[in-house]
Amino acid sequence: MSASRKVLIVEDEDILAENLQAYLQRASCDARVASDGASAIRALDGFVPDVLVLDYRLPDMSGFQVLDAIRMRGATANAVLMTGQPRNEVYDEAVRRGIEHILFKPFPLAELSKVVCSLGPWVPTRVAGGGEQYGAHGLTHADRRQHPSNRFPMRLYDGTWLFADRRHADSCRPLGEGEGEGEQ
Repeated sequence: MSASRKVLIVEDEDILAENLQAYLQRASCDARVASDGASAIRALDGFVPDVLVLDYRLPDMSGFQVLDAIRMRGATANAVLMTGQPRNEVYDEAVRRGIEHILFKPFPLAELSKVVCSLGPWVPTRVAGGGEQYGAHGLTHADRRQHPSNRFPMRLYDGTWLFADRRHADSCRPLGEGEGEGEQ
């Protein structure tokens, strides 16, 4: 993936948002975080993302509403939806809005990185009958295969940091001084 891949993460759970951002930054992304829909829309004033990673349920609006508002401003970013709501209505609405990937919470962080890396340019396309179908590849559900580089710092809800490896459950250990931020 290019070091210039820009990702806007829209997630209201601070710890999860920090973990997603840290993991994507370690994958050479320029990842930024917005904690609600209004902040995400404002973030476009100084940041043009290639990929939007949207939580389905946000405090002020749905991830779909955020996507609609961002696209109305002319942004052509791909979208990835994160949800703990695996319902048909969510799936159908994602397809209608051209969201190519849905990540069902909880998901491995490597899964998000794989999805972000796999996305090409977002292009709305016309379909038979005069309607629009967004996206180039159609909706897929990300699989659970592991990325070969899975070591990353992860902040827990109690505020402590671990150096984790998704491949080995027993490899989590507290971060010592000098670890985490400087390790790339």
